[in-house]
Amino acid sequence: MAINVNTVYTTVLSILNKEQRGYLTPYEFNQVASQVQLDLFESFFQNLDNNLKVPQTDFDYSNPLLNIDDEISTFKCLGTCVHSTGGVFSLPATDTLSGTNIVYNDAPTASQFAFYRLGTITCLNPDSKRVEVERLQRDFFYKTALSDMTAPSLYYPVYLYESDSVVSILPSTITTGVEATFLRKPVNVVWGYTLGNVDQYVYAPGTSVDFELSSNNQTQIILEILKYAGVVVRDPQIVQAATAELAGK
Repeated sequence: MAINVNTVYTTVLSILNKEQRGYLTPYEFNQVASQVQLDLFESFFQNLDNNLKVPQTDFDYSNPLLNIDDEISTFKCLGTCVHSTGGVFSLPATDTLSGTNIVYNDAPTASQFAFYRLGTITCLNPDSKRVEVERLQRDFFYKTALSDMTAPSLYYPVYLYESDSVVSILPSTITTGVEATFLRKPVNVVWGYTLGNVDQYVYAPGTSVDFELSSNNQTQIILEILKYAGVVVRDPQIVQAATAELAGK
């Protein structure tokens, strides 16, 4: 379940006002909130890597790997790669799961998703079965074709990925049936508003964008925003208090 942006903003303002520590404007909040969400999103992958190194429990709801995968699942995408020439394919322009267009930069519009990380590439073999295309580094990508024993085939294809939006696949006879899974970035958080009778900010749900992270992260999001808020309003005590609270979690 997503986190309501108004709940977070009003909570942050309430804490700042209670402690008489200044004010965070909607513009400042939106900038900080989007950055905090991205920071937490990126931390999932480090947590995932750390948990892969330790034994896991089989109990329901307490398996860290599954819990992290649940957090990431919202951002999973799938799309068709389009062949251009000589084994070169463009990565998906559309997420087929949501029908949303994908951009390969950090400036998506409200109707687009920004690409984040490539997952698995697959293609159809001669038996019409989907097989994974193995990713190789540049030196192995070219060397593997030099030997009949290691040469890529329609049953064991390989690819090189050195660009945000393009991959090269061997054998180059593959021209159709290529799909890619990938992750998108979280959309920017927006606390939308109108101006009231005395120019006060009035929450506008219709132009607002909630946090996409699950409600499990609400407390940490608030604390992280308060930490940033201490920098914005130049109050080191806010930073220290929020940092200490996060360290104790």
